[in-house]
Amino acid sequence: MTASPDTPIWCTSSYSSNGGDCVEVATNLAIPHGTVPVRDSKNPTGPALAVTATAFAAFVDGVKTHGFRGA
Repeated sequence: MTASPDTPIWCTSSYSSNGGDCVEVATNLAIPHGTVPVRDSKNPTGPALAVTATAFAAFVDGVKTHGFRGA
């Protein structure tokens, strides 16, 4: 069975081996809806924050290029 294009498919980073203190994202909604839901992995039935796909892509790019280092 395949998921509906409106159903989030939640993913956790492979770097999240810290005991569950992480977030999950559903990037499968970026193209059909223009948003990337983000939620607390410890509260999967709780609310999700809908981030625009453009803002999420900029965030990921910043992480990859170390753009968030402190002063």
